[in-house]
Amino acid sequence: MIKAYAAKSAGAKLESFEYDPGELNPDEVEIDVESCGICHSDLSMLDNDWGFTEYPFVPGHEVVGRISAVGENVSSLKQGQRVGLGWHSGYCNTCHTCESGDHNLCSSASMTIGGRHGGFAEQVRAQATAVVPIPDELEPDAVGPMMCGGITVFNPLVQFGIKPTSKVGVIGIGGLGHIALQFLNAWGCEVTAFTRDKSAEKELRDLGADNILVSNDPDELEAAQGRFDFILSTVNVKLDWNAYIETLAPKGRLHFVGATLEPLDVNVFPLIMGQRSISASPVGSPATIKTMLNFAAHHKISPKVEYFSFDQVNEALDTLRNGKPHYRVVLKR
Repeated sequence: MIKAYAAKSAGAKLESFEYDPGELNPDEVEIDVESCGICHSDLSMLDNDWGFTEYPFVPGHEVVGRISAVGENVSSLKQGQRVGLGWHSGYCNTCHTCESGDHNLCSSASMTIGGRHGGFAEQVRAQATAVVPIPDELEPDAVGPMMCGGITVFNPLVQFGIKPTSKVGVIGIGGLGHIALQFLNAWGCEVTAFTRDKSAEKELRDLGADNILVSNDPDELEAAQGRFDFILSTVNVKLDWNAYIETLAPKGRLHFVGATLEPLDVNVFPLIMGQRSISASPVGSPATIKTMLNFAAHHKISPKVEYFSFDQVNEALDTLRNGKPHYRVVLKR
């Protein structure tokens, strides 16, 4: 039996829960969970905001731990190895998308917290293909947020060939954005943080921002017209997207990784005249996650984390729900 924390209904407090995972599949590994980050997607699933949560629901898709059991067909991982598990816990591995290395776009990919139980538990299982070794140079308890938040902002740098000479803006300096500043700075870009809080300037610069732009100041937005090659939006709220599009250089791109639920109100003419683009992306493939972790290890990049013990899970969720964490929340043993 696996001991976990689960919610019995939408928005409910998490309670102690046990379940029988059955026999370990030949292509799976079982992980003894050492720590697990908490992401806003865990809250969205807990509250059934997306309409497909199954209860009892065990959150947790930013897992770090050691492999305790290995399926008979698994040769790439070994017992005792420290690994990470993110949003996906398995792929079909046979479709054109998987065979092209874009496992994260597989239409049959299984979610770690969708249709199965996640990492707020003593153990969690996943297909070996979805599990990534953790470099020894990284602080393991801080790696969890990289498995979802980190790869979400790193993946676009790879997918869209962001250059070290690019001028990049980041909207929303929170759980995702503060990692994006660090990655972009190490990538070599000229980095601008869009913020409403001018008092945070020193911290934003320490995280890697070269420039600070006060986003609720129309004069500053107007002065930035035509500046950016790439803007990364990490927020989940509606903004004046046309104002941000105007700050893009010709052939610039406004890219969404924050899941704003309201339709985009966008004027097409500025896109046409500047040959600008709008795009979005999910988390990355296992190969890209490995690249991200190695990049983070080389450049000593780590999320800023507040820690809670697993038995403080409801307190940790409340901290995230009320917008108080500085910047990420992790449960640890």
